[in-house]
Amino acid sequence: MAVENPTSSSSASAPSKSAMPPGMVMGPDGKPCKICTAFRNWSPRTTNHTEAVPDYNKRKGHTPTTSPSKASGGNSAAAMMAAFATGGTMSTAQATVAAPERTLEPPPDCPPDVEQLGRATWTFLHTTAAYYPEKPTPTQRVNMLSLIRSLPMLYPCTSCATDFGEDVSKNPPDVSSRERLSKWLCERHNEVNQKLGKEKFDCVKVDERWRDGPPDGRCD
Repeated sequence: MAVENPTSSSSASAPSKSAMPPGMVMGPDGKPCKICTAFRNWSPRTTNHTEAVPDYNKRKGHTPTTSPSKASGGNSAAAMMAAFATGGTMSTAQATVAAPERTLEPPPDCPPDVEQLGRATWTFLHTTAAYYPEKPTPTQRVNMLSLIRSLPMLYPCTSCATDFGEDVSKNPPDVSSRERLSKWLCERHNEVNQKLGKEKFDCVKVDERWRDGPPDGRCD
């Protein structure tokens, strides 16, 4: 579901576009949108957030490679680049001056980012379609249409919701059968994959992926 489509809202109190970190998405209120942004692109607003860096390093078994006394000016930038090149880490003081290297996903006890939310939403939709009736009743069709059409209005990531809503308008949902609904959802998912530069999924394999499992039985 996630479509990283940064918007350029203007606001007197909002950060300028040039000051925004790469990958940060602006919300409709003109402020950085946390649920619209991947965790690795979310930049801490205060230096207090840098306390999480050594904690994360400790969990991963890393130790800082440079003393805090060298974390100033060009030394901190050089240390950061060296850490990136060698796979090492920086101390808390260094991370305060130079933005810390972000992990790919939020810790388990943190709210989801846009990518986790997107994966969870697609998993729910694909699985729901996989168990949708082959011959749905009129009530089941209405309920499925309501579910799909509610997403552009209720989905937390506004840019993702707008993009999905536009796609649904161009390609109305086919809820006439389980097979057609699964195919329709797969095509919509592939539209998002294409926009994100990801490979398209073979829609012939939707049942294998979301209901039956692979032929080798490793999921049984």
